[in-house]
Amino acid sequence: MVVATPMPIQSEKIKEFDLPIIDLSFDRSVVSKLIVKACEEFGFFKVINHGVPHDVITRMEEESLGFFAKPAHEKQRAGPANPYGYGSKNIGFNGDVGEVEYILLSTNLTSISQRSKTLSNDPIKFSFAVRGYMEAVRDLASEILDRLAEALRVAHTSVFSGLIRDVDSDSILRLNHYPPLIKDSFKDRDTSTLHPHYKPNNRIGMGEHSDPQILTLLRSNDVGGLQISPEDGVWVPVSPDPTAFFVNVGDVLHAMTNGRFVSVRHRALANSKRPRISMAYFAAPPLQAKITALDQFVTQSRPNLYRAFTWAEYKKATYSLRLGDSRLKLFRVVEEDHEIASLDKDLQHQTSFKH
Repeated sequence: MVVATPMPIQSEKIKEFDLPIIDLSFDRSVVSKLIVKACEEFGFFKVINHGVPHDVITRMEEESLGFFAKPAHEKQRAGPANPYGYGSKNIGFNGDVGEVEYILLSTNLTSISQRSKTLSNDPIKFSFAVRGYMEAVRDLASEILDRLAEALRVAHTSVFSGLIRDVDSDSILRLNHYPPLIKDSFKDRDTSTLHPHYKPNNRIGMGEHSDPQILTLLRSNDVGGLQISPEDGVWVPVSPDPTAFFVNVGDVLHAMTNGRFVSVRHRALANSKRPRISMAYFAAPPLQAKITALDQFVTQSRPNLYRAFTWAEYKKATYSLRLGDSRLKLFRVVEEDHEIASLDKDLQHQTSFKH
């Protein structure tokens, strides 16, 4: 079994940065430019005055807490997460583990209704909470994507948001519970296989990774643990804020902007004496949607970095790799391809000049 590397280790640097905070109630054009800047510099920002009703958030969090408070044998009935349902410790299909339990839900209404029967003693109430929350965060994600398109002066302002508003959108909701630290949980455990710099009070909840989708909207309670990595070996702790949403760029948006927007790597540590609850909405395109860089992001000096792919292809690659592996590398256009394309253009130019 592949075990997630306990963190931090001596080679890492923990830095404090003033991460972007964007107030969506401010002037639209100003806010749009700030979002673009945040996507370019960090691939991450916090939004306040986001418009998602407090009661919608509260209902969803209460339902999450209610499920995770159940005895283990009851929760197991809703699993395994293949791909939807309940999961614990195991993350994905390739051996990654973490100190987390979670629920993965499709945004499909029929799927939500069916899954709610195994997740709650009151399926109608649970389903109502999930639908209300998903609709609200989808609207917020769409607004952010539309503002990005406006600021970038993309021909069709719905070029991004249309992918997640599509009836066949493959977006998902993930509800996470990071249990609190139990001081004596490692008392009788064989630690010979652990990393030499392992600290029992600093466990990995969810290991380092980037999100494969277009955009992620994350909401958590007031317990810290989220960290982003703006550069290799550097980690920036993100202060919790239950009133805000944290937004990060996913691999698909990175590819569609030809690398201009950064698909930021991040992780979650379970190092608190209090449980951490988070709710992540992963905005994704339909399975057959073709993903390629928009024309305005491809120039002679910056040729296309990635070959075109469908979301189904990319999703398959995601499931085939470990959590921390780079999926985008599999779709990168090699330098030789760029050189050949350049030579072809020169030859065409020379031929047209002769004629």
